[in-house]
Amino acid sequence: MDKPKQLVDWSSAFWAGLIAGIVFLLANLFWLPQLMGGNAWVVIRLFASILLGSDVLAPPATMHVGALIAGLMTHFTLSLLYACMIAFLIHRWGLITGMFLGMVIGAAIYVVNIYTVSLLFPWFFTMRHTGFLITHLLFGLVAGGVYETLEVEEFEKLPTTK
Repeated sequence: MDKPKQLVDWSSAFWAGLIAGIVFLLANLFWLPQLMGGNAWVVIRLFASILLGSDVLAPPATMHVGALIAGLMTHFTLSLLYACMIAFLIHRWGLITGMFLGMVIGAAIYVVNIYTVSLLFPWFFTMRHTGFLITHLLFGLVAGGVYETLEVEEFEKLPTTK
């Protein structure tokens, strides 16, 4: 007899993406500038540049409402998508494995962002820094941990045979 498949809890994936996105954003706004120089607006403008183009990166890196809105929209959209991907990949494994695999996936996201996305957005290559890698690891850890903590386990219903 076939074993029922465990289903992904998309509601938990949403909350994992939101919470991990907030943690990632705060780490990149307040911790990363201490390591790399600059200020929090550089990070916001970097995220915004995906929608607004490289012109938004021009100095001075100060408050810009359009960049703030575009940066937050881009960041949280990607956070939710990445958390859904993490949830899809880890939903059968449990908390510790989910956190570990979340970190591995966070590292993979970093590699894709820096070495592939930077082909379309070359200014992202400047974020090739250990601190940015650590914030991606943190995102994966939190997304995997929150997902596994909130997940309500549900299984696919198998057809009954007579």
